[in-house]
Amino acid sequence: MKKEFVVIGLGRFGGSIVRELIEQDADVMAIDKDTERVDEYASIATQAIVADTTDESVLRSLGIRNFEHVIVAIGENIQASILTTLMLKEIGVKKITVKAQNDYHAKVLSKIGADQVVHPERDMGIRIAHNMLSNNVLDYLELSDEHSIAEIQANDKLAGRTLIGLDIRAKYGINIVAIKRDGEILVSPQADMEIELRDVLIIIGSDADINRFEKKVLN
Repeated sequence: MKKEFVVIGLGRFGGSIVRELIEQDADVMAIDKDTERVDEYASIATQAIVADTTDESVLRSLGIRNFEHVIVAIGENIQASILTTLMLKEIGVKKITVKAQNDYHAKVLSKIGADQVVHPERDMGIRIAHNMLSNNVLDYLELSDEHSIAEIQANDKLAGRTLIGLDIRAKYGINIVAIKRDGEILVSPQADMEIELRDVLIIIGSDADINRFEKKVLN
């Protein structure tokens, strides 16, 4: 049975979610107040609807409470984002993910019941900054305010060394949870495994420890 989603707000962020969910064979109801945006996704989404989601009667008429997950991707209109989230919560939507514009917006969303709050612009800024500081940092994802997971490509300093020889956990307080090599993912690699040049190490730890590792080993 296909998973069913509603995406409210069809800007760049919401639109990219619609496209990816459809690509992954999900059913998606795409909603926006802007007719042109809705027309753009009419041939892509399962349903594309022009609607004002700050109106509770509109949400109920669309049967949104029957969908398992609603993503509120409304752009700069923070008031509309908050009101929509509040209405969705009141009509009984099971899971609500909301895009936040800033930390204050995120706090309000959490208080009114959003299950997940995302900061796409901030998170992308963090990823780009880490990549600019070191070309070996391929990706960077915050897990909490103080901990992250990163993908790091092995350089000359790491190649030819074993995990036990590097003793990364003792020296830097981070863990290598997997290694990507030749299209495969090696989960929980053995301590005597030798790192190869161009391996991608998936590491997890506190932001401070990851930053220290980047400075010492990757630069």
